[in-house]
Amino acid sequence: MLRTSFRITTYMLHNIIKEYLVSNASIDPALFDRPDLMISDLALDSLTLVEMLFEVEDRFGFQVADPMRFRTMSFNEMVAAIEVEVRAHHNGELPDIESAQSAMAAK
Repeated sequence: MLRTSFRITTYMLHNIIKEYLVSNASIDPALFDRPDLMISDLALDSLTLVEMLFEVEDRFGFQVADPMRFRTMSFNEMVAAIEVEVRAHHNGELPDIESAQSAMAAK
C-alpha cells in the first residue's frame, strides 16, 4: 500500500484549533470569520484554553510554553505563535500529517 503524506499548512493549523473550539467549547463558527477576533472574545475559561492546547500538544508531540499568554492575543496571533512553536519542535517545518499522527499515537 502506497502511503502518502502532506505537510500541514498554517490554514490547517488554524482549522484544527477552530474545529476543536467549535466542537468542544460550543464556539459559534461564524466568529472565526472576524480577522480581529480576540481570544477574550471567545470567553474561554482557563481550563478550556489549556484543554485546547493539550489537543495541539497531542497532535504535534510537544508541550506549549506558557499557555496563559494567549489570553491577550487575537486568534490569528495565537495560531501564529503556536505555529512558531510547532516549527521550533520540527526543524523549522510544519510536520506532515503522518508525522503529526505518529506523535499523537506515541503519547
